[in-house]
Amino acid sequence: MNDPILNSTASAQLVVTAGDLASALSLDAQDAFPAVLATARMVALMEIASARLLRPHLAEGEHSVGVHVDVTHSAPTPPGAQVTATARYLGREEKLFLFEVVACDAGGEVGRARHRRAIVNVERLQNSARRRVTAEGSP
Repeated sequence: MNDPILNSTASAQLVVTAGDLASALSLDAQDAFPAVLATARMVALMEIASARLLRPHLAEGEHSVGVHVDVTHSAPTPPGAQVTATARYLGREEKLFLFEVVACDAGGEVGRARHRRAIVNVERLQNSARRRVTAEGSP
């Protein structure tokens, strides 16, 4: 079967601010990270780019959610720099949608990932999340 969006691309951009830095991730004074783009924030940007490819194919009440990311963060990005993540749709693996994503700043590539997303019913997902924390015997 021919997949009409195979090899399609979508991008997401951000200008790195204080909240995007690894140094902003500290939970207490013992945690110390450098003032460069956090890997977690780069992954979020990669997810957004990938989700944009699926958005036109979602039914009412559906969203796409990330289920797996195999990422390499290869270069630091300073505050004030613009980062662009570009996702390319590679096809499906059973129920999952597979993407290759590259993140770049003005100096070149800063990260690369293989990413899988699923399409879910939002209400069902949120109900499942609530049940996890309200179940009898939960911490």
